Amino acid sequence: MLRLTWVQPEDLLGHELRQAAQDGREPKAIAARWRAAGGPDAPLTAGASPSPASRYLRQLAEDLLDELADLPSRLSDDEPTDLEKIRSACPEWPPSAGSRAAGAARMGTDGTPSAPGCATHPRPVTTQSHLESAWLGRAVGCLLGKPVEKLPLEAIRQLARSTGNWPLTTWFTQRGVPEDLLAAHPWNRRSAQTSLAENIDGMPEDDDLNYPLLNLLVLQRHGKSFTTTDVARTWLDELPAGRTFTAERIAYRNLLTGLEPPHTARHRNPFREWIGALIRADVHGWTNPGDPAAAAEQAHRDATLTHTANGVYASMFTAATIATAATGEHDVHTCLRTGLTVVPPRSRLARAVHHAMELAREHDDFDTVVDGLHVTHAPIHHWVHAVPNTALIAAALTHANGDFSGSICRAVSGGWDTDSNGATAGSIAGLLAKDPAALPDRWTAPLKNRLSTSIGDFNGIGFDTLAHLTHRETHRS
Repeated sequence: MLRLTWVQPEDLLGHELRQAAQDGREPKAIAARWRAAGGPDAPLTAGASPSPASRYLRQLAEDLLDELADLPSRLSDDEPTDLEKIRSACPEWPPSAGSRAAGAARMGTDGTPSAPGCATHPRPVTTQSHLESAWLGRAVGCLLGKPVEKLPLEAIRQLARSTGNWPLTTWFTQRGVPEDLLAAHPWNRRSAQTSLAENIDGMPEDDDLNYPLLNLLVLQRHGKSFTTTDVARTWLDELPAGRTFTAERIAYRNLLTGLEPPHTARHRNPFREWIGALIRADVHGWTNPGDPAAAAEQAHRDATLTHTANGVYASMFTAATIATAATGEHDVHTCLRTGLTVVPPRSRLARAVHHAMELAREHDDFDTVVDGLHVTHAPIHHWVHAVPNTALIAAALTHANGDFSGSICRAVSGGWDTDSNGATAGSIAGLLAKDPAALPDRWTAPLKNRLSTSIGDFNGIGFDTLAHLTHRETHRS
């Protein structure tokens, strides 16, 4: 029987019970009804339980999902999703560079004002080299994490140690790994054939690269004033349903049943605070260099198709951090601090990121940092949840001081959503490196300047071409 992942009500209910407890609702009575009826817990790692539920349990799960959605949250004031309320909750929200951008648009070709009253300081720009380094960094970090995605932390450490690659410094390999260790902790079955050192031949398809491509299409077709509905239409036109996961798959399903944004993010969607919106944020930061507020606002319009609260904040934080890094004028610590200015300070995400950066500053050994994060978050959060993964990304970048290899290796070695964390850390650290030539050849050469994807006409495209296309969008309104 076909077991479709991430959408079956009997699987969603267990995730929603956990999510409800995290976001300030009281689900105990509903949980008791579910367990009394014989309802299963949520699958630990996979998107579907191994066997189908009865018709009764499926109907009960649908009813209870709706009941859970109606429960009030004690955290609603501290963790809003509405953009104006988010702004109001952020006392250090960065000033927009929009007025500077408008003024820059009126500058003459010689750099002198072409109209009275225009800004005297044009908006910062990023170079095509910066962007190529960022695209490459995103791909490299993603590819590094692919073979160990879903594996527990100790398994990642054992596999890397068995080949002398710990602390992690290069690609994972199967060569030299004991057979009993591989039997106990097999590589990610979808990724090993394209992401182990001996198998890499260009950049394989991955949702962590598909979503930046989709957002590039959104900007090409609609400009920076795109709406959430524009994002939805682009998905329906260009994104195969089977390439979606967790919150994105739920929102896609909701669109097909006639729901419109932002209801697509809320209806029977227990994954609305997971990592999916974060991995879509890069293009919003890349195309708004020096304007973290604009980057965060773009990320918000994108994220609210699928996510709420901390899931949205993770995207806004990432976009603002990247927009700050894109100018080439700031170190990673300034970039991360700026990213936090668009996150409500009393939110769970803000607290987790602050804690992670504090751990990274306190301990020389990154394994100790990771252990502290896992003690704090593993008992509470699913391994794909935005809160622990965003915290780990911030810790990796802080501990590595923005160094490219150090950042991606730390992000991946911390476990959880390894390919997504490696991708975002690689994007930020790649920007800070400023030039593809600054990225070590052992990382970039195996990619062969070739990306595989099922999105649009991008299959086989080079990262240099993607940088050119992205650079064009930085100058459009």
